[in-house]
Amino acid sequence: MRILVTGGAGFIASHVTEGFIAAGHEVAVLDNLITGFRKNIPPEATFFEGDIRDIEFVRSVFDEFKPEAVDHHAAQMDVRKSLDDPIFDAHTNILGSINLIQNAVRVKVKKFIYISTGGAVYGEPQWLPVMENHEIRPECAYGISKHTVEHYLELYRLLEGLPYTVLRYPNVFGPRQNPHGEAGVNAIFIGLMLAGKQPVIYGDGEQLRDYTYVSDIVNANCLALERGEGEIVNIGSGIGTSVNTIYECLADIIHFPRPADYQPARKGEIEKIFLDARKAKAVLGWEPKVSFREGLEKTVEWSKQQLLRQA
Repeated sequence: MRILVTGGAGFIASHVTEGFIAAGHEVAVLDNLITGFRKNIPPEATFFEGDIRDIEFVRSVFDEFKPEAVDHHAAQMDVRKSLDDPIFDAHTNILGSINLIQNAVRVKVKKFIYISTGGAVYGEPQWLPVMENHEIRPECAYGISKHTVEHYLELYRLLEGLPYTVLRYPNVFGPRQNPHGEAGVNAIFIGLMLAGKQPVIYGDGEQLRDYTYVSDIVNANCLALERGEGEIVNIGSGIGTSVNTIYECLADIIHFPRPADYQPARKGEIEKIFLDARKAKAVLGWEPKVSFREGLEKTVEWSKQQLLRQA
């Protein structure tokens, strides 16, 4: 199958691209390289450099590559930036996605996989773990823009027969996560601890998130190529892990002796959320395989190897 992966130079989507290639698919990556890196793109993938908001560019990519599936990761995904500049957030996440959806309809793709967010669309949860039928109450512009596209996908399914699956992601972590550009407390803490610097915890550190290792996320995307049509599916571990627990676990793995520097909490951040992924098991046949501790150990080892290469 020919698969177009948007945002494929970024942390998560570059792993997904590798997963698709390993499964025997022909893959093209569309990325503007603003937050992604060319080095993340596998050499086997065709690369189109440009912006998903560019109407003529995106049309030319679809005409040249003729994708049979679209895996849409490209996004403005910084919660704080979405609050500071909601117009940019909406242009990228909503208008850029509509541009892709319309081209997908035009060339009659067999599946459109859309990456939404399980950490921002639900707002502060009324119950935990959060199921897909929980009320949508985003507390940041990012959550609003990501959820809006879900409605457009259903509209185009009804009007044009577009097959889609929405994956609402948890907090994904693993190798290649950029501590300087992409959100990820694990990557930030690892980078600072390995450099002998004291990480900062905002708030009391008891905020709970659902952390899932990137290889499990790759598996969810591969399964969604053939399953879950017309479904919105949480992807997650169903376990809430606190920032304090992450700090303690990484300090143990890295043998970092210093305590965290606690600073005031930041606005727009949800206090506690983790996802019920039973639907993912029923609809996709998916469940996580890598434990949180194992994932941290793999990520720390990768980060150490990167430092050795740079030395």
